[in-house]
Amino acid sequence: MIRTTVALTLGTAILVGALTAHPGLAMDGTVVKKDGADLAKARALIKDEKWDAALTELKRLENTIKTDSNVYNLLGFASRKNGAFETSYGFYQKALSLNPENKSAREYLGELHIQRGEMDKAREQAAILAKLCPEGCEERADLDEALAEAEKK
Repeated sequence: MIRTTVALTLGTAILVGALTAHPGLAMDGTVVKKDGADLAKARALIKDEKWDAALTELKRLENTIKTDSNVYNLLGFASRKNGAFETSYGFYQKALSLNPENKSAREYLGELHIQRGEMDKAREQAAILAKLCPEGCEERADLDEALAEAEKK
């Protein structure tokens, strides 16, 4: 009887511990996205160049998920496209403080520097991207292209 009680108690404790420790499960048993926010709606709004609506959606996400560098990166992108350069800069900095290897944030911050005429700072972001993806990546190619285009002018 005591063995059965101990075994049941121990089994229950292990099961509860496993369920609550699993990163993909919430306490109520629902599955939680492990890699951060669901950005599909915000990305669709950005693709359609609906900057204000994208910012509203991203700020909603920011209020619930404060540790996803992609949310802050897209807040920076939409803010920059909406003409709010200082706000954009702050969001990129937040994204990079959460994930210094966020390649999109590096690219977009570099593009912001180009828009502001800060070519040396843009080149710094390009150099970081060269280290992050020495074999090449889309973000590095895009920033390099933006730099080359800006330097022609």
